[in-house]
Amino acid sequence: MGKRVYVVGHRNPDTDSIASAIGYADLKKRLGHDNVVAAMAGSPNPQTRYILERLGIGHPVYLADVHPRVCDIINPLPVTATIDMTLKEALELFHLHNIRVLPVVDGSNVPCGLVSLLKLSEKYLVAGTARSRSVEASLKDLAFCLEGTLLTGAPSTDVERLQLFVGAMTEESFTSRIAGHDPRTLLIMTGDRRTIQEAAIDIGVRVLVVTGGLEVARTLLDRAREQGVAILSTPCDTAAAAAKARLATPLSSFVDTKFASIGVGEPLEHLRLKLLQGGEPAVIAVEEDGTLAGIATKSSLLKPLPHALILVDHNELGQSVPGADRLEILEVIDHHKLGNPATSQPITFLVMPVGSTCTVVASLYREKGILPEPSLAALLLAGILSDTIILRSSTTTERDRETAAWLEKLSGLNSAEFGREIFTSCSGFAAHGSPDQAVRSDFKHFTVGDITVGIGQVEVVGFDEFFDLQRNLRESLKRIREEDRLRLAGLMVTDIYTESTLFLTDGMKELAHVMGYPQLEPQLYELKGVMSRKKQMVPHLLKVLGSL
Repeated sequence: MGKRVYVVGHRNPDTDSIASAIGYADLKKRLGHDNVVAAMAGSPNPQTRYILERLGIGHPVYLADVHPRVCDIINPLPVTATIDMTLKEALELFHLHNIRVLPVVDGSNVPCGLVSLLKLSEKYLVAGTARSRSVEASLKDLAFCLEGTLLTGAPSTDVERLQLFVGAMTEESFTSRIAGHDPRTLLIMTGDRRTIQEAAIDIGVRVLVVTGGLEVARTLLDRAREQGVAILSTPCDTAAAAAKARLATPLSSFVDTKFASIGVGEPLEHLRLKLLQGGEPAVIAVEEDGTLAGIATKSSLLKPLPHALILVDHNELGQSVPGADRLEILEVIDHHKLGNPATSQPITFLVMPVGSTCTVVASLYREKGILPEPSLAALLLAGILSDTIILRSSTTTERDRETAAWLEKLSGLNSAEFGREIFTSCSGFAAHGSPDQAVRSDFKHFTVGDITVGIGQVEVVGFDEFFDLQRNLRESLKRIREEDRLRLAGLMVTDIYTESTLFLTDGMKELAHVMGYPQLEPQLYELKGVMSRKKQMVPHLLKVLGSL
């Protein structure tokens, strides 16, 4: 299954943004792309909620942000070891799964350490006679690693430090070699050398390993029991047994209990810093309850992210869902000016000079010879009527009108009647709940030079409600300007019937000298004939701001 692709509009989405996302996601699915999902980068405004409910269409998936997170690149089913494993079992896991680090967990799957194959090898293969002779193991694990059977003695689980000697010499040489060592710390390996076996039993060594699966005389077994000597029979030859004995060392001797960890929900960038700047061989990812979620190494950072984006109704990252700059952008479907991000490879980038992105999406349906379902045709029509203010805005093109007529037939709706229904049901400030929400409901940032401004727009039927709320709206604009660190915050209040706009601003009082429209009150301008933010308000405002 391929990566999930979200079709998403801009922040503070309007009807055109959400309708085009739903419409284009449906088109992609009907073209065979089952991994495409409609999404929204903010809560729908009252108008959009009304339309979706009116048409019986569910809300898109809400994306608060799309910053890649640790959970996006870790293996959700990591190979793990337990603290009571032998070195032999751990090395088998490294070999079987072709891994370089191994998290060690307790009985509750909580990480308690990390084993690196590199560090383990360095420790295991360290030079020095004393180190190579030492065997730290329990009798139970020693028998397990040598695939042997204890002929005498109990399979103790207590870890003991033993000194390994191979009895491949005469009894005199052997006795001389082990002289000075505590017999209860000796692990003697030999084949069918009866004299060596007898000597080892007589001095009371801790363990006598008889290799090659060779038989041990009953009389020697009896003497061993009397002396408290454990005799272990192994099918391995002496050379193999000597090598495998050290593999019985418990993994706990090699575990690094100081390890780096990170929560699965943390940004991927935090993991990148830990791996690249912290010098860690691996970082353990944990769930909220502290249990193991996965493990990440430097190679994990090269893993493809499981999500990608298709942007609709915008092409500037500043207007997109937070984190969009970290994901692959596959397509852009829009009707705004260009301010697009760079991409690593060619993509579908379709921007048309029309009044609505829904016009572009509907055109793609027609181009592919696919008819949208009636409810979806109605949704696309609603997007066009909303963005062009019932085809009255100066942004309206002949293509918008012709597309609206096509969608009328498919949906069974009349554009004029449906448009009036949309605006009369949800126009004005009351539908937004509070002045702050009204300003924020369709608020976009724009930049000219080093000046960043924000402009919102609310459609109304008459200006009475605006004048009643003007003082509160001024306070909201001031608060929003400070929160967003803007030079200017403005609100377009557009009367859809008189086709005129009142523009209320906060900040940059010098704007009054260059605005070019009548100022009714301080920082309140009357813009007759202005209905479009994109085609009329923003170009004019950016031009006059440039003169300042």
